[in-house]
Amino acid sequence: MQAKGFGVLGFLHALPFLIGMAALLGLLPVLHSHGLMATSPSHIYPKIMHGVVEEEITSSPHATQDGHPKMKHPTNNSLDGHGKKRKIFPVLAVDYNHVRIPFEIALWILLACLMKLGFHVIPTISNIVPESCLLIVVGLLVGGLIKAVGEDPPILDSTTFFLFLLPPIILDAGYFLPLRQFTENLGTILMFAVLGTLWNAFFVGGLLYAVCQIDVTGLSHIGLLSNLLFGSIISAVDPVAVLAVFEEIHINELLHILVFGESLLNDAVTVVLYHLFDEYATFDKITFTDIILGFLSFFVVSLGGVFVGVVYGIVAAFTSRFTSHIRVIEPLFVFLYSYMAYLSAELFHLSGIMALIAAGVVMRPYVEANISHKSHTTIKYFLKMWSSVSETLIFIFLGVSTVAGQHRWNWTFVICTLIFCLIARVLGVLGLTWFINKFRIVKLTPKDQFIIAYGGLRGAIAFSLGFLIEVKHFDMRNMFLTAIITVIFFTVFVQGMTIRPLVDLLAVKKKQETKRSINEEIHTQFLDHLLTGIEDICGHYGHHHWKDKLNRFNKKYIKKCLIAGERSKEPQLIAFYHKMEMKQAIELVESGGMGKIPSAVSTVSMQNINPKALPVERILPALSKDKEEEIRKILRNNLQKTRQRLRSYNRHTLVADPYEEAWNQMLLRRQKARQLEQKINNYLTVPAHKIDSPTMSRARIGSDPLAYDPKPGSENLPIITIDPASPQSPESVDLVNEALKGMDHLPPSPEEDEDEEGLVMRTKEPSSPGTDDVFTPGANDSPSNQRMMRCLSDPGPRPDPEEEDPFIPKGQ
Repeated sequence: MQAKGFGVLGFLHALPFLIGMAALLGLLPVLHSHGLMATSPSHIYPKIMHGVVEEEITSSPHATQDGHPKMKHPTNNSLDGHGKKRKIFPVLAVDYNHVRIPFEIALWILLACLMKLGFHVIPTISNIVPESCLLIVVGLLVGGLIKAVGEDPPILDSTTFFLFLLPPIILDAGYFLPLRQFTENLGTILMFAVLGTLWNAFFVGGLLYAVCQIDVTGLSHIGLLSNLLFGSIISAVDPVAVLAVFEEIHINELLHILVFGESLLNDAVTVVLYHLFDEYATFDKITFTDIILGFLSFFVVSLGGVFVGVVYGIVAAFTSRFTSHIRVIEPLFVFLYSYMAYLSAELFHLSGIMALIAAGVVMRPYVEANISHKSHTTIKYFLKMWSSVSETLIFIFLGVSTVAGQHRWNWTFVICTLIFCLIARVLGVLGLTWFINKFRIVKLTPKDQFIIAYGGLRGAIAFSLGFLIEVKHFDMRNMFLTAIITVIFFTVFVQGMTIRPLVDLLAVKKKQETKRSINEEIHTQFLDHLLTGIEDICGHYGHHHWKDKLNRFNKKYIKKCLIAGERSKEPQLIAFYHKMEMKQAIELVESGGMGKIPSAVSTVSMQNINPKALPVERILPALSKDKEEEIRKILRNNLQKTRQRLRSYNRHTLVADPYEEAWNQMLLRRQKARQLEQKINNYLTVPAHKIDSPTMSRARIGSDPLAYDPKPGSENLPIITIDPASPQSPESVDLVNEALKGMDHLPPSPEEDEDEEGLVMRTKEPSSPGTDDVFTPGANDSPSNQRMMRCLSDPGPRPDPEEEDPFIPKGQ
């Protein structure tokens, strides 16, 4: 058994290496396609005919005099009568050139997936080294293997990267973008993306130009435009590298959205600067007009890309309104419209990344309201799979292209580039954060600033833009590519590998995986409405005000056009509740919880499971749809009337309230009346008579029962309540409480005696110890006075403990 267990464990440990070997062996057809494994000319193919393998040399058809090949007509050799050998029908043939391109693409994708699987099988490696670093290493090994056998490895073409590999990653990021966090931090993100990128580009380019002017370096022929172009390429933070690293360390939402949002939005600045300096290189003289037009092109590129994405997003949402009968093609519309937005933006040299983000953000809420849940699951997992494969291929080809590219190493230029990039990033983050914290409620701490500066990774976008540089305008292209690859490797390997230990060392807050609840959603919406109301009262037009305006416009107009059926009128809270219900039901089914419940449960079994009878619910009258809609309309109109536009507060421009003075006078008169009444009562108060206990009352009734006999017709006498402790309100006394107080055998404290002083009705004290004048009728006592005294002295029957006293008395 031990040997068997050891063999299984050994096989599991060797599994990743077997996967890697299988992936490398899968490249043999690729090597064969490049002529690396061929022992004979490439036009010799083996053919198997009925178990016999023969090699037939295939030659091109003979050309006729007019240049067209002769067409072979099939002839029946059996009818010729000549002794020609009959050609046997080929059972199996090999034609690799026919499937070469799709086969190689599939092999590369398979290699990427196997490498990704192998890294996660070995947890020790994936916990120390980021996945992007390992994929680059695999690309270096594959490129070295291809070059070792004497062939040129494939290079990551810029067209392939920008048109096929980058769009899935950006679409996945834009479609599932946390919109609330992104909009709340949009100002900070724009500051880092626009001003930070401009600062990095001009700082690095200017300092490199100064270094190149030194005669010792031998780089004096590199002009200012070339250095600024290189600075614009190397200054942009790469979204692919940021996603690959930050998703592994699980950083908190604020830092993640700041760095990732910067990497997404700085594409517009990078594209503008790249095309700007590339065009300036072709000019003989740059005028002031060219500089103004270059500045305006930034707004055209960025806002134009956003406009293209918004248009395609609205069209995609409107198309999904009519797909209720054909659910199969719903995911396809999302992919096609998003890709068309990217291509349309690239067609006019606009920002394709901005177009993809805008299209994903705009279409998602309306598309998800129209499509089915299965289509939503398809979109989610297909985008995740597509972006993961593209990211893996990018890093592998980055390593392969490093081996295949033509490099020109210059120690001065490369080292200065690396140092200047680090210094520019740190200074830019510190300066912008100092300015941003003046306007932020949640300040960015020094730890946050360090992570933002340290997380500025470079990646394949800079590498691909470097390949687009034309040699005729920039003869130092190879040196630029070498410096770009060095910076990419330093940021991905050094910063990417050390950011996780630094996050743990600095105790930076990490992302908490919590599920959203309906309670959290209610409180979030409540706080949004509260802050909007505060802004309305103050007259301050903040982002809560504009967000509320946009939500109202969306609910009133856009939803009715883009969402089909009753879902357009559904409140946001109800829609969120339905989504949570569906999510919980799916999780329950996936976890196997529904498997324990039989499909058909009888009434008896359900009674055995829940034997306790449910309380009878009150039957509410059913309302018709018209009545319910009328009630909702009344509530909606009346509740929304309180939100009125007010001017900013200014004590000099306040309008006087005409009723304010009358109200103050009324309050003053009421206060004076209370003070006067209190003074009068203080002069008229006498010590209160202590109420007898029930025992003494029964003894007195027993001594003279005839005096307490109720007369006929006395049951309907009115009950008079007098509060002896409160002379200011003598009509608010409860005799039952006083009787219960008298039932306590503890003597009252002096404070209670002082409190019970007031204007009370007292009986005459007995003249001698032997006589009792309380219950002895005097000469002036009428029967009504005697009845009043009996009501005041007798506390009445004790209340039923089952109805009035729910607690157990002490001593039981």
